[in-house]
Amino acid sequence: MTLIPEQLWQRIIEAFSRAAIPQVTVAELAVVLALATALSIPRATWKYFGLLATATHELGHAFAAVMSGQRLSGIQLRLDHSGTTTSYSRGRAAAIWSGFWGYPVPALTGAALVTSGFAGWGPAALATGTLILLVSLVFIRNFAGLLITGLAVAGGGLLVLVVPSSFTGHVAIVLGVALLVAAVRDLAKLTNVHLRRRDRLASSDAYILYRATSIPSGIWIALFVAVIAGSWLVAWQPISAILTAGA
Repeated sequence: MTLIPEQLWQRIIEAFSRAAIPQVTVAELAVVLALATALSIPRATWKYFGLLATATHELGHAFAAVMSGQRLSGIQLRLDHSGTTTSYSRGRAAAIWSGFWGYPVPALTGAALVTSGFAGWGPAALATGTLILLVSLVFIRNFAGLLITGLAVAGGGLLVLVVPSSFTGHVAIVLGVALLVAAVRDLAKLTNVHLRRRDRLASSDAYILYRATSIPSGIWIALFVAVIAGSWLVAWQPISAILTAGA
């Protein structure tokens, strides 16, 4: 059914309102975890879902840069899961701040989606994420980046405007857990670069932070681990409550 403008506006308003709290059973939770893992682990699906994780990573750098008063020049996303965010700052601390918030942000976003989904704010979380992606199009500087972000915006828009809000919360939980898994996967890849693929150190955020601060890369990786682990701990609270109730 085609939505007329009034209905469309009503759906947008509803998307930012609290929906019914999803009733997730232990069986459904197992399906959610399986779907999230299927998005982030197999190479066939990671080839595509990993692009969303990369976009989230780069948006983490971009958001931190803007919040610390830097001038954001642009974002590039590539189909090989790499990306670059360029910003300018006169302050060293601001550059270090924005350089840190790449790897942790997919996990933070995942935790926000999971907790929002379980609390009835799944549609609002997805609508907010879609809006952020839409705004980020202004800063994308290459075709692949426009393609990746444009498809993500289109997918998010369809979820918000077409899918019933009673189901959107479940989608938010799946995407949230998938991003949490993706954060761990990317962190493992980063660690592997430092342990076995040191010819690629120039692309490592931890190495770039080391060059800027003289603080060893291992310390920065440990800080990434701490934030990602904290995100998992936050997301695990509603999940563990369901498991406990089921037991």
